[in-house]
Formats: sequence, C-alpha cells, structure tokens
Amino acid sequence: MTAYMKAGAILLLVAIACFSTWKVDAWRYGKQLAEQSAAYQADLTAISNAAADQVRTALDKQQAAEKARDDLDAKATQEKTHDLAENETLRRAVADGARRLRIAANCRAGGGDVSGTASTTSLGNGGTIELAPAAGRTVFDIRAGIIADQAALKALQAYVMSVCR
Repeated sequence: MTAYMKAGAILLLVAIACFSTWKVDAWRYGKQLAEQSAAYQADLTAISNAAADQVRTALDKQQAAEKARDDLDAKATQEKTHDLAENETLRRAVADGARRLRIAANCRAGGGDVSGTASTTSLGNGGTIELAPAAGRTVFDIRAGIIADQAALKALQAYVMSVCR
C-alpha cells in the first residue's frame, strides 16, 4: 500500500468516526429536546388547569354573590312593597273616614303652648289631636318616605353583611 492509500484510509476512518460521533450526538440531543418538550407541555397543561380552576372558582363565587344579592333585593323589595301598601291602606282609610289619624300630644298652659286663659278648661297632661285631612296626607307621605329609606338602609346593610364579606 502506498502512502496515499494509507492516508486515504486514515481519512476515511476519521470521517467515519466524525460522522458516527455527530450522529450519536444528534440522537442524544434529539432525545433531550423531546424530553424538554414533553416537560414543557406538562408544565403548560398544569398551569392551564390551575388557571381554569381559579376562573371556575371565581365565577362560582361571583354567581353566589349575585344570587345572594338578588335574594336580598327581592326580600327587601317585597318588604318595602308590603309596608308601602299598608301605608296606602291607612291613607285611604283616613281619607274615607273609616279611621282617624290622631297624634298623642301634651298641652301645657304655662309652657307657651296654650294661652293662660285656656287653662281654666282642663285639658289634662295628655291627649290626642286630630289632624286636618291635608296634614294627614302629609304625615302619610312622610311615613312612605321613611318606609322607603328604612327599606333601602336595611337592604344595604344586609348586602354588606352577607355579600361583601
């Protein structure tokens, strides 16, 4: 064999060794990349599942809060409607003359409420005063406003105590 043939054989062996090394490294790196890709996909799936659970939990809480709010609103509205209807019934009864609107009052002769000459007729320390029809309507209007305000206040307090916690 000539020197050229020996050099060619050595070059061929070196080329085969380089190619084999390159191919083995490519297989090893391919395996590492596949493992990393699988781990990455598993991490993404875990993160996605955790996010979906959090969203589902948040939606459940929101729906429960909305239902509690709606229940409180329905209850408050029903109570307010009942109280206002009762007020309207009383208003009609007074207007029809079936009932009278009287207010407990005290009249003191020396206190400036009644003149001193009226003290000869005994009014006592207390009694009732019947209001004029216009004043009676005003009292019922004021009462309706109080009912509405109290209903709103009760509803807001119930909302804060049960829904906002």
